[in-house]
Amino acid sequence: MNDDTPAPYCSVLLIDDEAMAEDLIGYRLSQHADIRLRYDARAELAVSLCRETEATVVLVDLRMPGPDGFEVIRLLRAAPETDHVPIILLSSEDDADTKARAFALGANDYLVKWPEARELEARIRYHSGAYQARCQRDAAFLELRQREAELRASQAALHQAQKMEAIGQLTGGIAHDFNNVLQVIGGNLQLVKMIGGVNPQGLARVDNALNGVERGARLAAHLLAFARRQPLQAAVVALAPLLANMDDMLRRVLGAQAQVLTDLAPQLWHTEVDVSQLNNVILNLAINARDAMQGDGTLTIRARNVAAGAPLPDSQGACQCDYVLIEIADTGAGMPPEVLQRAFEPFFTTKPTGQGTGLGLSMAYGFVKQSGGEIALHSEVGHGTCVQIYLPRSHGTPAGAAPDTAAPLSGGVETILVVEDEDDVRAATADLLAALGYDVLSSADGEQAAHLIEDGAHIDLLFTDVVMPGRVSSLALSELVKRKLPQAQILFTSGYAEGVLAHDGKLPPGVHLLPKPYSAETLSARIRQLLHQRATASTAA
Repeated sequence: MNDDTPAPYCSVLLIDDEAMAEDLIGYRLSQHADIRLRYDARAELAVSLCRETEATVVLVDLRMPGPDGFEVIRLLRAAPETDHVPIILLSSEDDADTKARAFALGANDYLVKWPEARELEARIRYHSGAYQARCQRDAAFLELRQREAELRASQAALHQAQKMEAIGQLTGGIAHDFNNVLQVIGGNLQLVKMIGGVNPQGLARVDNALNGVERGARLAAHLLAFARRQPLQAAVVALAPLLANMDDMLRRVLGAQAQVLTDLAPQLWHTEVDVSQLNNVILNLAINARDAMQGDGTLTIRARNVAAGAPLPDSQGACQCDYVLIEIADTGAGMPPEVLQRAFEPFFTTKPTGQGTGLGLSMAYGFVKQSGGEIALHSEVGHGTCVQIYLPRSHGTPAGAAPDTAAPLSGGVETILVVEDEDDVRAATADLLAALGYDVLSSADGEQAAHLIEDGAHIDLLFTDVVMPGRVSSLALSELVKRKLPQAQILFTSGYAEGVLAHDGKLPPGVHLLPKPYSAETLSARIRQLLHQRATASTAA
């Protein structure tokens, strides 16, 4: 039976004070091309020579001036990189005590000079093969440990992602109900102000309560942003002027003792993002930085282009597309690893009770993910924190600035159909619009509203909740209105759109959404804006 498997390559280091040894050993091994021999008389350099030749076997003479064979064994066994290299001691002494001492020091074999060629080759191959097998085994174990470490890291990342998703679903549902409750409270308080007859002390109480509604609305918005359930009204934006224009605002937030530095690379790419949400993210990160620096330090905002193929943060692979990277770095106290691991969780905070909701980073996480980007957090105790936000590049052209909707209350005489399944919300909204002069129709669901339209009711604007029970959805109702009353405008509202309107977290062009809770001023401004668009379109036609 022939074995055609090639033998492993052998690298033999021969250390002997007599050059004749090279000729004798070399002659015995000369017929074997897979055995490489290196001779050297410098026994004191045994370790470095072994590393240099990548020796798989060392042949060393016993009796030499200076370090002898025993000392060479000690040297090789004392060095971690050569402690397992096979050593064959060569000696003219066939003495049991000498052999025992050699093996006690760590020799693998003992040959009496000069061994027959076949025996020498066999022993070299045996020891070299065993050593190479050991190296392969050690490499396999090392790779296995690395794979196990990578698997544990992947499992931890998956567990964290699943936990964040579960928390996101929970918080999204809570925010939906919370926003409806806030709308009922806010709507009725606004009606009280509009109706009048309240003394100054009572008005102060109403305004105080409305401020509380606004705070609750911001809290719910942060929850929805983290849960990635907040429809983004994205637009192509030039980041450089946007970030530069935030400089003054950030200085006011950080206080007089802190310093703000802006480092924007030239020719920054555009990105498609909800500008108001991005402003909120940067503002929240700046507030976190202020608290971490205790009002005295440096906040640096950097931005640069990151081409496809560049590594993503936290070993997430390479960028699949072009990104714009925004970095917000502070010189604060930094975070220990156990805090860093939980930093993106909603309501997790290390601040004292009453000094923070723990939603700033979680809101940033949800917004960036929903925008198609990546976010990473780097921090070290005593060396500050850096938040990296990767936003996909857009090749579109930045749009002009949106009109300011924070206008005084204004009404009209048009007919508005309010569709809302929450009785208290529907009543408060209908009364508010009626107080502004509008002719108001109301329905508790899409099916009831569809019957009104089918029966010939004329409306100028449909104001409908997104998520309603019944057989007729808000989308189906809007399509019916478009067919029957093509001049009518459509304005959606929701405390939690649940992806009904949004695609990939973004509203399609031409879809108008007013998030709950909304103020009387915001509602009246949006309605007048849409009705003005209708009038302008009719005049142009």
